[in-house]
Order: sequence, then structure tokens, then C-alpha cells
Amino acid sequence: MANSSDKRIVTGYHGCDASVAGTVLSGAARLNFSTNPYDWLGRGIYFWEHGPQRAAEWAVEQARFRGMRITEPAVLGARIDLGECFDLLDTANTRVLGKWYREFKQRTRERGALMPENRDASGHRRGDRVLRFLDRAIIDYAINRIAEDTGIVYQTVRGVFVEGKPAFPRSKIALKSHIQIAVRDPACILEFFKPASVANPRE
Repeated sequence: MANSSDKRIVTGYHGCDASVAGTVLSGAARLNFSTNPYDWLGRGIYFWEHGPQRAAEWAVEQARFRGMRITEPAVLGARIDLGECFDLLDTANTRVLGKWYREFKQRTRERGALMPENRDASGHRRGDRVLRFLDRAIIDYAINRIAEDTGIVYQTVRGVFVEGKPAFPRSKIALKSHIQIAVRDPACILEFFKPASVANPRE
């Protein structure tokens, strides 16, 4: 397990409704934690690292779903100090997830409950499993147990994801690949800003 406390400041982009972006920039409101049980990196405020276009595309995608809170897609920029980061680009962290998975699975069986599963979602590419029920459960469980065992309290989680169709035939480069950050401690968000305009998203 890596203890990553070196100061690393990155730029992140949050897809949201224009009204949310406006109130956050004015200081009248804060971003809420995402509470979806299928979030990819567990509990947190989500950002696309150095990906304003991907954040814009996500906001547009969300606006197409009935009942979603986004009606006017927008992007909010932020400078983020990763702080104590559970960085899943470091194999020291990804390797310990297996240990916590086994413990979580055992405890789930003892409760007589079913294990969560990652699932495909309607309207998304088959096999991308964008509903990450299992991943969220394991990451949250691991972070909580690490805090209990070692006293290390992770402030952010960072992961890389290969998602979407190939960029060109037979390519292993995927159109929606990205680095995502889940901020668990809002104090890590140093400032918000309005990013430069991004191109209209294309399918």
C-alpha cells in the first residue's frame, strides 16, 4: 500500500448544469458528494483530470436522460491538491484491493447478502460496465478499513479507465479513456474557475 502524501496539484473538470457552475463560482454553493451506489471510485466529488472535453461530453450525455438534473450542460474547472491519495495508477494500491475484496466477500456471505456486481447500462457500449456497484463497494470498504488499521485517511482517489469504442479500427486506444478523481475531502479543492470554451461534443 502506498502512502502518497507528496503535494501534487492537478487540474480537474466537473460536468454539471450551468446553474450549478454559476453558484459554485460565485461562492454561493458547494459541489455535493456523489451518492450513486455505482460510482466508479467510491464516495466523493468527481472530476475528470485534465479532461475538459470529456467533462463536457459527460454533461451532455446526462442531459439526455429523463429526470436528470442537467438541463444546460456546463463544465466547472478546479485546482485540486491530491493530498493523501489512494492512487490506482500505483500498483502498490491496486494490489491491496484483492485483500479487501476477499474480506468484504466473506463479511457479505456472513450477513447472507449478495455481492454487488458491475453492470452494463442502457445506451452505453456493451462491456464497459459503467454501473460500477462492485468497484464502489470495494474501494469504499478498503479505504475505511485502511483508516481503521493504519490511521491513514485518504482525501482523494484517482484512477485511469479505458472506456468507449476504439479510436480507429483494431486500435487499443479508446475514445472515452480518462483519468478520474474522486475528492473525499473538499479542502483538497483549492479553487474553482470557469474553463475556456470546449468544442461541441461529438458521438
